[in-house]
Amino acid sequence: MMLLRLRVSLPDRPGGLGQLARALGTLGADILQVTVLERESGRAVDEFTLDWPGSASDVADRLTGVPGVRVEGVWPTRETPGSSPDYDLLIQVVADPGRGYATLVDALPALCGADWAVALAEGCVRHASMGAPGEYALPDPPPRAVARPGEDILLMVIPVEAMHVVVARSQGPAFHRAELHRATRICDMVSRLTLA
Repeated sequence: MMLLRLRVSLPDRPGGLGQLARALGTLGADILQVTVLERESGRAVDEFTLDWPGSASDVADRLTGVPGVRVEGVWPTRETPGSSPDYDLLIQVVADPGRGYATLVDALPALCGADWAVALAEGCVRHASMGAPGEYALPDPPPRAVARPGEDILLMVIPVEAMHVVVARSQGPAFHRAELHRATRICDMVSRLTLA
Protein backbone atom coordinates (compact mmCIF):
# COMPACT_ATOMS: atom_id res chain seq x y z
CA MET A 1 0.00 0.00 0.00
CA MET A 2 1.17 3.50 -0.74
CA LEU A 3 -0.09 6.84 0.54
CA LEU A 4 -1.40 8.99 -2.34
CA ARG A 5 -3.26 12.19 -2.99
CA LEU A 6 -5.91 12.02 -5.70
CA ARG A 7 -7.53 15.18 -7.10
CA VAL A 8 -10.70 14.72 -9.13
CA SER A 9 -13.36 16.88 -10.73
CA LEU A 10 -16.85 15.40 -10.65
CA PRO A 11 -20.46 16.48 -11.14
CA ASP A 12 -21.65 18.39 -8.06
CA ARG A 13 -24.87 16.50 -7.41
CA PRO A 14 -26.25 14.38 -4.59
CA GLY A 15 -24.60 10.96 -4.58
CA GLY A 16 -21.68 11.96 -6.85
CA LEU A 17 -19.08 11.76 -4.09
CA GLY A 18 -20.60 8.51 -2.79
CA GLN A 19 -20.41 6.95 -6.25
CA LEU A 20 -16.72 7.82 -6.49
CA ALA A 21 -16.07 6.56 -2.94
CA ARG A 22 -17.73 3.22 -3.80
CA ALA A 23 -15.61 2.93 -6.95
CA LEU A 24 -12.42 3.62 -4.98
CA GLY A 25 -13.41 1.04 -2.36
CA THR A 26 -14.13 -1.55 -5.05
CA LEU A 27 -10.65 -0.90 -6.45
CA GLY A 28 -9.08 -1.60 -3.05
CA ALA A 29 -8.42 1.97 -1.92
CA ASP A 30 -8.77 2.95 1.71
CA ILE A 31 -10.00 6.57 1.84
CA LEU A 32 -8.28 8.31 4.74
CA GLN A 33 -9.41 11.89 4.09
CA VAL A 34 -11.50 13.95 1.66
CA THR A 35 -11.16 17.71 1.14
CA VAL A 36 -13.54 19.73 -1.04
CA LEU A 37 -11.38 22.31 -2.82
CA GLU A 38 -14.13 24.04 -4.79
CA ARG A 39 -17.73 23.85 -5.99
CA GLU A 40 -18.48 25.90 -9.09
CA SER A 41 -20.48 25.66 -12.30
CA GLY A 42 -22.07 22.32 -11.42
CA ARG A 43 -18.75 20.59 -10.67
CA ALA A 44 -16.78 19.91 -7.52
CA VAL A 45 -13.04 19.49 -7.17
CA ASP A 46 -12.21 17.09 -4.35
CA GLU A 47 -8.91 15.83 -3.05
CA PHE A 48 -8.60 12.40 -1.45
CA THR A 49 -5.81 10.98 0.66
CA LEU A 50 -5.72 7.24 0.00
CA ASP A 51 -3.95 4.08 0.98
CA TRP A 52 -3.67 2.60 -2.51
CA PRO A 53 -2.77 -1.04 -3.22
CA GLY A 54 -1.10 -0.41 -6.59
CA SER A 55 1.13 2.19 -8.18
CA ALA A 56 0.25 5.86 -8.52
CA SER A 57 0.12 5.56 -12.30
CA ASP A 58 -2.76 3.05 -12.36
CA VAL A 59 -5.23 5.12 -10.27
CA ALA A 60 -6.36 7.30 -13.20
CA ASP A 61 -6.63 4.29 -15.53
CA ARG A 62 -8.83 2.44 -13.07
CA LEU A 63 -11.21 5.39 -12.57
CA THR A 64 -11.96 5.95 -16.27
CA GLY A 65 -15.23 4.01 -16.00
CA VAL A 66 -16.77 6.30 -13.37
CA PRO A 67 -19.23 8.59 -15.24
CA GLY A 68 -18.37 12.30 -15.14
CA VAL A 69 -15.17 11.88 -13.12
CA ARG A 70 -12.00 13.55 -14.39
CA VAL A 71 -8.74 12.76 -12.64
CA GLU A 72 -6.74 15.98 -12.34
CA GLY A 73 -3.72 14.43 -10.66
CA VAL A 74 -2.31 11.64 -8.54
CA TRP A 75 0.89 11.96 -6.54
CA PRO A 76 2.60 10.48 -3.46
CA THR A 77 2.17 12.30 -0.15
CA ARG A 78 3.73 12.22 3.29
CA GLU A 79 0.98 14.06 5.15
CA THR A 80 -0.72 11.73 7.59
CA PRO A 81 -4.49 12.26 7.66
CA GLY A 82 -6.02 12.95 11.03
CA SER A 83 -2.93 14.74 12.27
CA SER A 84 -2.76 18.51 12.73
CA PRO A 85 0.41 19.42 10.84
CA ASP A 86 -0.48 23.14 10.62
CA TYR A 87 -0.80 23.36 14.40
CA ASP A 88 2.28 21.20 14.98
CA LEU A 89 4.28 23.61 12.80
CA LEU A 90 3.00 26.66 14.69
CA ILE A 91 3.80 25.05 18.05
CA GLN A 92 7.38 24.44 16.87
CA VAL A 93 7.69 28.05 15.70
CA VAL A 94 6.38 29.40 19.03
CA ALA A 95 8.88 27.18 20.89
CA ASP A 96 11.81 28.49 18.83
CA PRO A 97 10.91 31.68 16.91
CA GLY A 98 14.53 32.21 15.88
CA ARG A 99 14.24 29.15 13.64
CA GLY A 100 10.72 30.03 12.49
CA TYR A 101 11.45 30.32 8.78
CA ALA A 102 13.68 27.25 8.71
CA THR A 103 10.93 25.28 10.47
CA LEU A 104 8.37 26.62 7.97
CA VAL A 105 10.46 25.66 4.94
CA ASP A 106 11.15 22.19 6.35
CA ALA A 107 7.42 21.60 6.98
CA LEU A 108 5.87 23.02 3.80
CA PRO A 109 6.62 20.09 1.46
CA ALA A 110 4.67 17.68 3.66
CA LEU A 111 1.90 20.23 4.31
CA CYS A 112 1.44 20.94 0.60
CA GLY A 113 2.02 17.52 -0.96
CA ALA A 114 5.17 18.92 -2.53
CA ASP A 115 8.75 17.78 -3.10
CA TRP A 116 10.73 20.67 -1.63
CA ALA A 117 10.69 24.28 -0.48
CA VAL A 118 13.18 27.13 -0.21
CA ALA A 119 13.21 30.61 1.29
CA LEU A 120 15.00 33.14 -0.92
CA ALA A 121 16.28 36.56 0.05
CA GLU A 122 18.21 38.85 -2.27
CA GLY A 123 18.50 36.04 -4.81
CA CYS A 124 20.14 33.60 -2.37
CA VAL A 125 18.75 30.48 -0.72
CA ARG A 126 18.42 31.26 3.00
CA HIS A 127 16.71 28.02 4.02
CA ALA A 128 16.09 24.82 2.07
CA SER A 129 14.11 21.69 2.87
CA MET A 130 15.37 18.20 2.17
CA GLY A 131 15.49 17.53 -1.56
CA ALA A 132 15.68 21.23 -2.47
CA PRO A 133 18.33 22.45 -4.89
CA GLY A 134 21.33 24.10 -3.20
CA GLU A 135 20.97 27.08 -5.49
CA TYR A 136 17.75 28.36 -6.94
CA ALA A 137 17.06 31.47 -9.01
CA LEU A 138 13.57 32.94 -9.01
CA PRO A 139 12.97 34.91 -12.19
CA ASP A 140 10.61 37.84 -11.68
CA PRO A 141 9.66 37.46 -7.99
CA PRO A 142 5.93 38.23 -7.76
CA PRO A 143 4.55 40.94 -5.45
CA ARG A 144 1.80 38.59 -4.19
CA ALA A 145 1.39 34.85 -3.70
CA VAL A 146 1.00 32.92 -6.97
CA ALA A 147 0.87 29.37 -8.22
CA ARG A 148 2.59 28.87 -11.55
CA PRO A 149 4.45 26.32 -13.60
CA GLY A 150 8.24 26.33 -13.67
CA GLU A 151 10.56 24.31 -15.84
CA ASP A 152 9.31 20.70 -15.46
CA ILE A 153 7.91 21.57 -12.03
CA LEU A 154 4.87 23.22 -10.44
CA LEU A 155 5.48 26.13 -8.07
CA MET A 156 3.88 28.25 -5.39
CA VAL A 157 5.73 31.49 -4.71
CA ILE A 158 4.78 33.39 -1.56
CA PRO A 159 6.28 36.73 -0.49
CA VAL A 160 7.07 36.74 3.24
CA GLU A 161 8.74 39.77 4.80
CA ALA A 162 11.93 40.39 2.75
CA MET A 163 11.88 36.85 1.31
CA HIS A 164 10.02 34.66 -1.14
CA VAL A 165 9.08 31.13 -0.13
CA VAL A 166 9.01 28.74 -3.08
CA VAL A 167 7.22 25.38 -2.81
CA ALA A 168 7.75 22.89 -5.66
CA ARG A 169 5.89 19.78 -6.83
CA SER A 170 7.15 17.57 -9.65
CA GLN A 171 4.15 15.21 -9.82
CA GLY A 172 0.43 15.82 -9.70
CA PRO A 173 -1.72 18.75 -10.73
CA ALA A 174 -0.90 22.43 -10.50
CA PHE A 175 -1.33 23.91 -7.06
CA HIS A 176 -4.99 24.74 -6.48
CA ARG A 177 -5.97 28.19 -5.22
CA ALA A 178 -7.12 26.53 -1.94
CA GLU A 179 -3.59 25.14 -1.48
CA LEU A 180 -2.08 28.54 -2.26
CA HIS A 181 -4.42 30.22 0.24
CA ARG A 182 -3.55 27.70 2.97
CA ALA A 183 0.21 28.02 2.40
CA THR A 184 -0.03 31.83 2.32
CA ARG A 185 -1.92 31.88 5.63
CA ILE A 186 0.62 29.55 7.23
CA CYS A 187 3.50 31.75 6.00
CA ASP A 188 1.74 34.84 7.34
CA MET A 189 1.22 33.23 10.77
CA VAL A 190 4.86 32.14 10.95
CA SER A 191 5.94 35.66 9.99
CA ARG A 192 3.82 37.16 12.78
CA LEU A 193 5.12 34.66 15.33
CA THR A 194 8.76 35.28 14.47
CA LEU A 195 8.26 39.06 14.82
CA ALA A 196 6.38 38.81 18.13
